[in-house]
Amino acid sequence: MSKELERLQKRIANSGYTSRRKAETLIQEGKVQVNGKTVTELGTKVRPSDEVSVEGVPLELEDKLYILFYKPTQVITSVSDDRGRKVVTDYFDDLETRIYPVGRLDYDTSGLLLLTNDGEFTNLMTHPKYKIPKTYIAKIEGYILREQVKELEKGIVLEDGKTQPAQVKVKKQNKEKNTSLVEITITEGRNRQVRRMFEHFGFKVNKLSRITFGPLTLKGLGAGEGRVLSPHEVKTLRQLAQSSAQ
Repeated sequence: MSKELERLQKRIANSGYTSRRKAETLIQEGKVQVNGKTVTELGTKVRPSDEVSVEGVPLELEDKLYILFYKPTQVITSVSDDRGRKVVTDYFDDLETRIYPVGRLDYDTSGLLLLTNDGEFTNLMTHPKYKIPKTYIAKIEGYILREQVKELEKGIVLEDGKTQPAQVKVKKQNKEKNTSLVEITITEGRNRQVRRMFEHFGFKVNKLSRITFGPLTLKGLGAGEGRVLSPHEVKTLRQLAQSSAQ
């Protein structure tokens, strides 16, 4: 019987309702009921037969869905926006399944974004201990120096701590326009991290796009387009996350 028990936040995440971390917040806020009783203890475990409701809505397990999306600029990485701006889930209004973004890309950042209804998968892709490489192309104002590239590669100290070592390639530089085109690969996902890494040296990022997430690329997609990940791609991402934590 004990093997059938699972943590309440995991059940919520597996239902596709939200991520595990958000589920934990909902539990602590008293918005989760098990068999009609409000539960606020994070260590609570439930059986398959237990009825779980979130904010008064009974959970139902959905088929898992994993989408690779080419996020345009000036789109919010969220499921809603109180200012009425376009959000990434607006591109999937025809889906009956509720999906949400895996991690985030800034409003002015374009590129590869994953969306899913699988909370466990979201946790694997976003938790700091899973170091999945993500590559960006940044167009910056300024002429980046070799010494600065080396600092980025070793890790620099930002206000929220030292960054993990990055891989950096200077793709193109224009002395007349005083601009640099830089490819940078990081294994973290802090808020506005890439922009802040360049701002550390006084560089303004004029354009930023994420072009890879692990082995995934944007090949075949235009801005605003998406596709469903294959089972093999999902499995590969899971394996990559789990191996990076060892």
